Amino acid sequence: MTTIELTLSAPVNLRDLGGIPIDGGVLREGVAIRTDDLAYVTPEVASDLVANGLTAIIDLRSPLEVTTTGRGPLADYSVSYHHLPLIADVGQSMKDGRPQFSHESMGEMYVGMVEVAAPQLVTALNIIAYTPGAAAFHCAAGRDRTGVLAAMLLLVLGASDDDIVADYALTGDNMREIMRRSEPVMGAMWRALGIDVSTRDETTALLEGSMEVSMRMLLQTLRDRHGDALAPLRAAGLSANTEARLRERALGA
Repeated sequence: MTTIELTLSAPVNLRDLGGIPIDGGVLREGVAIRTDDLAYVTPEVASDLVANGLTAIIDLRSPLEVTTTGRGPLADYSVSYHHLPLIADVGQSMKDGRPQFSHESMGEMYVGMVEVAAPQLVTALNIIAYTPGAAAFHCAAGRDRTGVLAAMLLLVLGASDDDIVADYALTGDNMREIMRRSEPVMGAMWRALGIDVSTRDETTALLEGSMEVSMRMLLQTLRDRHGDALAPLRAAGLSANTEARLRERALGA
């Protein structure tokens, strides 16, 4: 699939995770930034991010999404780029050939990401641990795949479930703007997968009810299945040294 002509725009779901309570204090700013798609930010946004300390980008999107957009203005900067897809094939992740959008189905999907894509999540945590500045991680909306990585990072840092869920749920107020910004790219992707976007209305379910359901499902299901929500990552190579380094960075040690 070839790249499409994009309208550059500022992210609408970008936030530094600084200020969240963790074991030993609060997560400092300038360590981890979660955001919606960075592939089509404006040159001004790209420049500001780098000027404010961005040194690594973790792209959690599928290969199809990356092919659709390219890397955009941030490719012009000396910022390390790491493509770590949490869903390798968007088409295969659907049920009955259709995207499934409900808070419950999102929660089920998140569990699958942690269990199947644990090596990618471990690599992402290592990047955050050892990059000299801030690491920004993103998918398309900055909600689902991004939310899973944010949750795993916050679990390592000792954040409470309530604070992990609260951070995740902040995206709810941004959903309409996220959909507006991402529609050209996501529309091109759905068409590439043979889905009629003119009649697709499943995403409206994500504007209703509480987002908290999805993240609480993820945390509880991982504990029910594995005892420890981080067990799949530790089995995939998350080391005590990386966990310690993340805590040091988070607290400014």
